[in-house]
Order: sequence, then structure tokens, then C-alpha cells
Amino acid sequence: MKKSVIVFMVAALVLLATILWILSSSGVLKTNDFGSILVVFLLLVFALFIGFKRLRSARRGEPAEDELSKKVMQKSASLSYYISIYMWLAIGYFSESLDYEIHTLIGAGIIGMALTFAVCWLIFNFGGIKNE
Repeated sequence: MKKSVIVFMVAALVLLATILWILSSSGVLKTNDFGSILVVFLLLVFALFIGFKRLRSARRGEPAEDELSKKVMQKSASLSYYISIYMWLAIGYFSESLDYEIHTLIGAGIIGMALTFAVCWLIFNFGGIKNE
């Protein structure tokens, strides 16, 4: 139950930070800002999905995380970490040729890491894990 509440609190903080970012942007959003906002809202939907799934399991009296969900989380974390290393390497390599500022590249990298984890979790959760 505590982990469900923490997921909802983090999602609320991310939503609040995104709203503050939109309001402080002086009303002029660039095209790549809309892409970032879309990805942040997709990640919020993913976080709310995880939170409601854990909350539903807690209400049924089931453990919030059983062995399979722990294994899915572990495999997703390890694969997304592996992919993120190469993503950061590509960002570092191409940063000289891109015209973006460094804080924009770091923000895009962090959003990319979160998106990579979400995609890996969805693949392992709905596709299943091979018995090793």
C-alpha cells in the first residue's frame, strides 16, 4: 500500500512540475516542447497504471509485488539500464553536431531513460519472461 501511495505522490509531483514548466515558459512553446510534454504525460499514464495495479492487488489482499512482478521489474531495469548506457553514449557522441543546449540534451536523456524503462516493462509484463 505504501508503494502505491509513493507512485501517486511522484506522479503528482511530476505533473505539478510539468504544469509549472508550461506556465513559466512565457506562453511560447516550441515544437520540441510539445513532444516532451507528450512523453511526460505518457510516463504519467504509465505511473498511474502501475499505481492502480498495485492498489488493486492490495485491496484484494494480495501482495503488491509477487515473484513474477519482481522478476519483471528486475529484467526491465537491467535491460533499460543497458540500453540507456548506449543512448547516453550516442547523445555524447552527437552532442557536438546538435545545436541543442546541454540542459536540453540532459532532459531529453532523462526522459529517454524513463521511456526506455516503460517500454521494457510493457514488453516483459505483457510478453512474458522466458524461464531461465
